Amino acid sequence: MFDGIDLKNLNLNDMMGQFQDMAANAKEENASKVFTSKAGGGMIEMSINGNSEVIDLKIDDSLLEDKDSLQILLISCMNDVIKQAEENQKMMAMNMMGGLGSIGQK
Repeated sequence: MFDGIDLKNLNLNDMMGQFQDMAANAKEENASKVFTSKAGGGMIEMSINGNSEVIDLKIDDSLLEDKDSLQILLISCMNDVIKQAEENQKMMAMNMMGGLGSIGQK
């Protein structure tokens, strides 16, 4: 069950500390990333950070008179930019999981 793990040198507190450090670094790095999507030929532009917080939204004035088009383009733009952030989070999680192989090694 524990093949390949040196239980004599395994320190759970060190492992947890390393994992928490990795998670904190990933969250900080993720927050600094910006993802942007455009819809309707640029009539809607939305930017979010890596934590999926909206940081910018631009709406062309011509859409203010057309509620249906505005809603459709906003939904499209939001879905696209959220998908970008989710893909980035998946990639970062995979990188973290790959880094777990080094935990406990000196």
